[in-house]
Amino acid sequence: MHSTSNLNDGYIGSGRLLWLSINKHGKENHSFEVLEFLPTRLELKAREEALVNETLLADPMCMNLQLGGGGGFINEEHQLKCSAAGGRTNNPEKSRKASERLTQTNLLRVQEGTHKNWSKTCSWTGRTHRSETKSKIGEANSVKQTGSSNSQFGTRWVIHPEKGSIKVKAEAVLDYLSQGYSLGRRLFDK
Repeated sequence: MHSTSNLNDGYIGSGRLLWLSINKHGKENHSFEVLEFLPTRLELKAREEALVNETLLADPMCMNLQLGGGGGFINEEHQLKCSAAGGRTNNPEKSRKASERLTQTNLLRVQEGTHKNWSKTCSWTGRTHRSETKSKIGEANSVKQTGSSNSQFGTRWVIHPEKGSIKVKAEAVLDYLSQGYSLGRRLFDK
């Protein structure tokens, strides 16, 4: 279910299972299809409620976690908790208070030793990808990073003995070469 005035806004879904699947299998291995257009949000919720039922949830290929028409919250209590935490409000004072409560909660967790430091637990330092993963990354980049889609498209690296390396537009390379630069890039000082 998606309400929008721009059908090309890039929305393909927001469900947890959907994004786990996209992260695992790639966006290109998922499809998006508009099933129906309805004039109001209320009618849209009612239609989703009819479509996303117990039978559909029992299907192992279904990525919905709850019955349709719920709007993303498990129940009213869940919605109230999210709202109280500042998740869905246009009230800056309410958001500020929620942020202060969260900060205080995290400070207490640090003092108690129960706070999870995500920068440490999710750090990639000292880890490497498996060769299978490296191959998948390489294959994806060989498709995505070609021609004008390449992040380096239309640029060249030039290096000056005193000024170091810079990336310039390909058409400006000759100007830089005449100023004492040479083609290439030095990543680290030796």
